[in-house]
Amino acid sequence: MTNNILITGPSLAPAATDVLVDAGYVPVYVPPYSDGDGLIAAVRQADPVGILARMGRIDGGVFDAAPRLRVVSKHGAGVDNIDVDAATSRGIPVLNAAGANAVSVAEHAIALLFAVAKKVIPLDQSIREGRWEKAGFQGRELAGSVMGLVAFGAIARQTARFAKGLGMSVRAYDPFTPAEVFAAEGVERVEDLDTLFATSNVLSLHSPLTPATKHVVNARRLALMKRDAIIINTARGGLIDETALAAALAEGRIFGAGLDTFAQEPPPADHPFWSEPRLVLSPHIGGVTAAANNRVGVEAAQGIVDVLAGRSVSPARIVNRAKLKITA
Repeated sequence: MTNNILITGPSLAPAATDVLVDAGYVPVYVPPYSDGDGLIAAVRQADPVGILARMGRIDGGVFDAAPRLRVVSKHGAGVDNIDVDAATSRGIPVLNAAGANAVSVAEHAIALLFAVAKKVIPLDQSIREGRWEKAGFQGRELAGSVMGLVAFGAIARQTARFAKGLGMSVRAYDPFTPAEVFAAEGVERVEDLDTLFATSNVLSLHSPLTPATKHVVNARRLALMKRDAIIINTARGGLIDETALAAALAEGRIFGAGLDTFAQEPPPADHPFWSEPRLVLSPHIGGVTAAANNRVGVEAAQGIVDVLAGRSVSPARIVNRAKLKITA
């Protein structure tokens, strides 16, 4: 018998490690983005009672290799790398740490927006290559623009606060968030996604990836957007039809995009994005700051400890609570 907690990644914030160790558990790490037979072998060897999911996919094969597993806790909000149905069929709760990295991700969304709007990357490159391209350059002011948010969870709400502080007006689409939340944040509620796409100068994605939200940004909706529109994605790459976005950028039908996440991570070497100067890209690190890693790690680890100790966990943190019939 072991008290191992498998971490699907090479590290964890020291404070999060302390949460596990102080409760009598042993963290076991695997290399980043481990999958297939290598991950299955590591799971079998560890025989974990809990998994703290960072990188790579936790699927049915992982669950089959871990007969004593009692809880999976995501190091973050999105659980599309976890087969929640497989967990549910085995009676295993899946937790997330939604909101713990909201400030860091929202800051990164704004950083990508500025980099795209102000053309920071190409300007930096031109100076380094000996060109001084001030003559003929036309900058862009963001104050007065309309930011549209797809979903209105914790990260989107923090992004809205930053955007309003920059003089932007903000509207959002989220049929699951109560009207009073919109009112409290001073954000206009939009009832139709097509309207949001058509009326926004900046579109920032904050939705989880589900069958219903896959390719929410597609060729049809891209055709609705303003020619000065900027798309920002710090959520999940699968929200965007990347072929359609590449075509819209290449044809100049939108101004640009800032992407922190991709359908395949890392993207393949022949991806059309690499040749597109209107894009600013980063490797899914929006929430990777010391402060956010500490908060997310501690919350994810504490959730594991609480479930294994039989203590209650906030129902809002249990992704599959309805299917497991957890009410409190």
